[in-house]
Amino acid sequence: MKRIISLTLILGLSLVLTSCGSADQAASPDKSAKDNNTIIVLNYGEYIDRSVLDDFYDETGIKVLYEEATTPEEMYAKYMGGAIDYDLICTSDYMAEKLKNEGELLEMDFDSFEYFDNIDERYMEMAAAFDPENKYCLPYFWGTVGILYDSERVHGEIDSWEVLFNGEYSGEIIMQNSIRDAYMCALKYLGYSLNTTDRDELLEAQQLLLDQKKDVEAYFVDEVREEMVAGNATLAVIYSGEAYLANEYAPNLEYVVPKEGSNLWIDVWCMTKRCSQPDNARKFLDFLCREDIAMRNFEEIYYPTVNRAIYDELDEEVREDEMIFPKDEVVNNSEVSTTLDDDTIEFLGNLWKELKVY
Repeated sequence: MKRIISLTLILGLSLVLTSCGSADQAASPDKSAKDNNTIIVLNYGEYIDRSVLDDFYDETGIKVLYEEATTPEEMYAKYMGGAIDYDLICTSDYMAEKLKNEGELLEMDFDSFEYFDNIDERYMEMAAAFDPENKYCLPYFWGTVGILYDSERVHGEIDSWEVLFNGEYSGEIIMQNSIRDAYMCALKYLGYSLNTTDRDELLEAQQLLLDQKKDVEAYFVDEVREEMVAGNATLAVIYSGEAYLANEYAPNLEYVVPKEGSNLWIDVWCMTKRCSQPDNARKFLDFLCREDIAMRNFEEIYYPTVNRAIYDELDEEVREDEMIFPKDEVVNNSEVSTTLDDDTIEFLGNLWKELKVY
């Protein structure tokens, strides 16, 4: 089971590139760090078994310079800043679609992958919501967003987003420090699509979040699990895999996807147009599809795997755990995030700034 990593370590890892597979290869946040046997990868924090990067180097001689980011928006800003020529980015559905639409991604020839058949077709179909021809995105993990709650401190059943907005748990709520997921909670509670571009609906969600602000202890992303395990909040908006790990450490913490529906997210690997070593990048992605490597990543993260080869090898108890693999009715009642038009992105960004300084 994965360790609880201190916030200090998480922040430290997010600030630097780490060279994997070569102890004397200094990581450098500039374009000169790359050579013909090096790829630069951008991923979310705590989202891979780091030892597989060393194994990849041992098997192929290809070094991986590895950097982390917290949110899709931070990833986009890092990539578009141009200081580092990332070869591969692991990001979320709507951000992958945005990068694709802006011409920033390269097509990937999955026929050249030795282990691509391990990816369940169901998740390729899910990715088609934002990559219609399945040319640019390789599914990695997926899951839901819901509410993690302390069953010893809540009053009654938790089954609706309303619990975040009714004032009953003032000062005991952690919200996601993520634009799309924060507004998703309000939009789904109001009965709207999380992909809405309707200004009136977005303003209604904004008012709900502004009214809620006094009840929010903090806006976090990576820290949510630790805060809940430590008992620092009663309710938190959280990703399903983090909820599973929190429950392993503290069985009083339970997870629910509200009845109004939620975000059915899928994270994918993309090859950027700045990729200078496409063959090496493809080798790395194919390596991640291999059964033994995919199993190690699953056991590190405990998000739903897209790899059918390892799903069949999991214990029945794990396959039936709804925190990891939600029921079909939960999946069918949720939405995949798609990218918004530029005007809506700007409008939503301005609402977010207003909310955070309110």
